[in-house]
Amino acid sequence: MTKKSWNSNLRKANKAKNDEFYTQINDIENELKNYKHHFKDKIVFCNCDDPEYSNFFRYFVWNFKHLWLKKLITTHFHEQKQTYKIEVNSKNIDEITKYIKNLSLFENWEVFKHFWEKLSWNGDFRSNESIEILKISDIVVTNPPFSLFREYIAQLYEYDKKFLVLWNMNAITYKEIFPLIKENKLWSWYGFNMSLVFESIYENTLEANVNFCKQKWYFWKNYIKTPAINWYTNLEHNKRNEKMILYKTYLWNEEYYPKYDNYDAINIDKVAEIPLDYKWAMWVPITFIDKYNPEQFEIIKFRKWNDEKDLVVNWKSPYFRILIKPK
Repeated sequence: MTKKSWNSNLRKANKAKNDEFYTQINDIENELKNYKHHFKDKIVFCNCDDPEYSNFFRYFVWNFKHLWLKKLITTHFHEQKQTYKIEVNSKNIDEITKYIKNLSLFENWEVFKHFWEKLSWNGDFRSNESIEILKISDIVVTNPPFSLFREYIAQLYEYDKKFLVLWNMNAITYKEIFPLIKENKLWSWYGFNMSLVFESIYENTLEANVNFCKQKWYFWKNYIKTPAINWYTNLEHNKRNEKMILYKTYLWNEEYYPKYDNYDAINIDKVAEIPLDYKWAMWVPITFIDKYNPEQFEIIKFRKWNDEKDLVVNWKSPYFRILIKPK
């Protein structure tokens, strides 16, 4: 699949404002197992998750006691109708759990209606009602609307919330997101640059997705395989303290590290090739964020220099680069 085509499903969602991409339970489990200690006695809010279909809701219901959660709140969204929320707590968790037939399907969704609490409107994460829930919550975990990612992240910081959310790796390049990474307020670690399979309302029109579904026997639903997906978070974890092991040298290998035509910095095409003996500015791929330790490197700039012109090496401007310097 070409670079142009693999992201077309996300662009399609962006254009159509239709963001029905559902994360699979195994992908949620693989990431959240690294954050267990953060959830004890916390209120978790899944504010972009229809509880009837959301695997985030199912994950937290099934692991409510294991994580020692205080409360789980999830809101149903409907574009034009009044909808509802569900609150899970220590008093109703056993009753809710017993109705779940398995991790992917409820035995009968109608039996959950007595857990519903009506909202005054449609459950949009930007509504006053959802914001009031956000204010009392400790951690937000979800797959937010692809078309509203910038606005979604801005709201989380406005209300000073901890979070763990999914989006495409190109979010690193957004002018609203990169400063947060540079200021050490946002990072992406365990789940980085992944190819994930989302359940979707979209038909699999791309040949690669059609072939994938045939191989996996996904004939009865729409599944979209999407590369370059990251988990973004501001939750601390040990991996952030790991220093990158460097083994390449700049000395005697200068020809492999050309300098930019319009800035005094060397170009590095692969993160693994960062030299251990170079102490000045380097332009590295955005995948560097996966290895970034703020105690080892300083992030200086993204893509352009102060004159807002693209950096050029050998008369070419490489794909998105981050300017770093060893500490």
